[in-house]
Amino acid sequence: MSVSKPLPHDAAELHVTGAARYVDDIPSPAGTLHLAFGLSPIARGHITGMHLTGVQHSPGVAAVMTAKGLPFSNDVSPSIHDEPLLAAGTVNYVGQPVFLVVADSHKNARVAARKGQVDYEEEPALLTLDAAMAADSRFEEGPRIYQKGDAAAAISAAPRTVEGTFELGGQEHFYLEGQAAMAWPQEDGGMHVFSSTQHPTEIQHKVADAIGLPMHAVRVETRRMGGGFGGKESQGNALAVACAVAARLTGKPCKMRYDRDDDMVITGKRHAFRISYRAGFDDEGRLQGVEFLHLADCGWAQDLSLPVADRAMLHSDNAYLIPNIRIESHRLRTNRQSATAYRGFGGPQGMVGIERVMDHIAHDLAMDPAELRRRNYYAAPAEAKAENTTPYGMEVTDFELHGITADLLASSDYAARKAAISKWNEGQTHLKRGIAFSPVKFGISFTLTHLNQAGALVHVYQDGSVHLNHGGTEMGQGLFQKVAQVAASRFAVPLEKVKITATDTGKVPNTSATAASSGSDLNGMAVQAACDTIRTRMAEHLALQHQARPSDVVFENGMVRIGQDEMTFDQAAAACYQGRVSLSATGFYKTPKVEWDRIKGHGRPFYYFAYGAAVTEVAVDALTGENRILRADILHDAGASLNPALDTGQIEGGYVQGAGWLTTEELVWDDAGRLRTHAPSTYKIPACSDRPDVFNVALYDGQNREDTIYRSKAVGEPPFMLGISAWLALSDAVSAFGETYPALNAPATAEEVWRAIRRVRDGV
Repeated sequence: MSVSKPLPHDAAELHVTGAARYVDDIPSPAGTLHLAFGLSPIARGHITGMHLTGVQHSPGVAAVMTAKGLPFSNDVSPSIHDEPLLAAGTVNYVGQPVFLVVADSHKNARVAARKGQVDYEEEPALLTLDAAMAADSRFEEGPRIYQKGDAAAAISAAPRTVEGTFELGGQEHFYLEGQAAMAWPQEDGGMHVFSSTQHPTEIQHKVADAIGLPMHAVRVETRRMGGGFGGKESQGNALAVACAVAARLTGKPCKMRYDRDDDMVITGKRHAFRISYRAGFDDEGRLQGVEFLHLADCGWAQDLSLPVADRAMLHSDNAYLIPNIRIESHRLRTNRQSATAYRGFGGPQGMVGIERVMDHIAHDLAMDPAELRRRNYYAAPAEAKAENTTPYGMEVTDFELHGITADLLASSDYAARKAAISKWNEGQTHLKRGIAFSPVKFGISFTLTHLNQAGALVHVYQDGSVHLNHGGTEMGQGLFQKVAQVAASRFAVPLEKVKITATDTGKVPNTSATAASSGSDLNGMAVQAACDTIRTRMAEHLALQHQARPSDVVFENGMVRIGQDEMTFDQAAAACYQGRVSLSATGFYKTPKVEWDRIKGHGRPFYYFAYGAAVTEVAVDALTGENRILRADILHDAGASLNPALDTGQIEGGYVQGAGWLTTEELVWDDAGRLRTHAPSTYKIPACSDRPDVFNVALYDGQNREDTIYRSKAVGEPPFMLGISAWLALSDAVSAFGETYPALNAPATAEEVWRAIRRVRDGV
């Protein structure tokens, strides 16, 4: 079987040689026009006048468009239609598109866009969480509250308590390929759109709406993205719609890509949070009750903020059975970029909150943090308690962290290293080391239930080659390779017999976004269903020809056996074609068991949980706050992995990206609402030199207890949260400078670490 083999990415050679074709690499037809937005320089205000003559007369300009000139819908929002393509009367953040330039080259479009003169009546902008709370500026009326038991009473009755507040910054996606789209007008008035998107069907829907056509008139194609991380789930709408509208106006193909600075200024980020907490516990460290207050900076438009904030609440328990818990979430509207999906989709923010609580309790009790965590875990399946339920009422029946934790603490030599670090720190004045363990329990499924579906289209040609298409998109994570492995395994043919082509709304309709770590789960099962339909047809025909039963037909090692007779799969395909057997089939899959009421905060939003754990060791310098990750040990649960090599790569990348969010990636806006960290020179993502010198990653040996594709588990988002251990390790190192709890904010940049060391030394 092809599944479970550690095979390389299907496009790995194309990636490293530069031959992989992205949207901006697609050969453009003669006469293709290029687009650029004119952007708002203020954070909030009314447009009182627009003077675009200079733009129109700029070299190469073919057209200039404003909100008034759009043919149909001026909407690119993925949710409540509150996000116009072009500002209509008001502007809401620095960088909001105000007008659109169509020119004969990318450079000419950008140059012309800078010549626009727009008059504004500026208004005071809401640029902080405090300002938004004071103005009651929010999405949804009042806070959303999920709770279990009586947290306030439990905390009041607890022998010990801790409380605190910390800031948790946002994060730029920093995909290597920026946002890009191209639209070709068709002879029948339709539109063929190439888009770097995680959600082709949404692009199809928004483009159709914008140019006044039904969805069948718009075809969206996505072969690959150079990274997405959630940033291409909804943020690509504006480019695709702009290209389609301009193509409809001019009758020519239109293309648009953001330069890196524009991309960072225009597009949304991970939601920044402020998290306040109170926790009550006994002298053994067992939680009695926890209260959380989440303030989420959603930016100026709703986008996907409600489900993101919901998922933060849903992961506020992480791995811990908390008898009494209350989570209160405020989704605040500010005059910044509209925050959007990002790997983990709110889960990391919720998880950081409870891990901060556990870290604070361990410090208060002077207890080993790993032992404290284990004492509060959910029960293992064999020892499940009557009340082994989450704060939202879902029973945890697949808890794997007891075994994962024991194995990782042993393989990483955690106890001995922790003792050695403590001894080493005693002899140091300016340098201290820290070590931390953190677990991950991450729910897998879209919390919007109807998105948990997928379709596929599979063809077997008469020469035995297999062609497949599905609704998932390839953004470098290896989804296409995994799904090809599934198809090859169902037909028992070599992987090279299988070809996957670009995701295409003309082949598979009504696709869900490739998000929520569901790509392999959903599309793998849909492809399996389609393959099995064809294989059943083939078996029935071949059995009839050989006077056997369909159950006697065996597909194995590229061969097909019918009793004592044997033929190659190629011969079997030819025989079925000649026998007029349909060798094409669609497949469909919908995730079972999920049921969720987000208003009540109760139900089963997830099909299953993915688990993992990490131990990270760091060093910090008290003089500068500089810090480094010295070593990371990870044990992660991918179920029965479809491809151990790809999964290991996802785990490594997820950990580094998560650690980057919490240590180096600081977003900075000035008092006027301008993003100052809008380029690689000012925004610090982890580089190769920032990865741990010792980086041990292993897959936990097990299978998914639920009936997923070959009993595998999702591995896109869960590893991101393993990076929390790096932040906790910094806290541990800082605590070695004094007795006070470090109370680190995130990202724990060198400046933040330096400030925390000062606080600890001063006993503040």
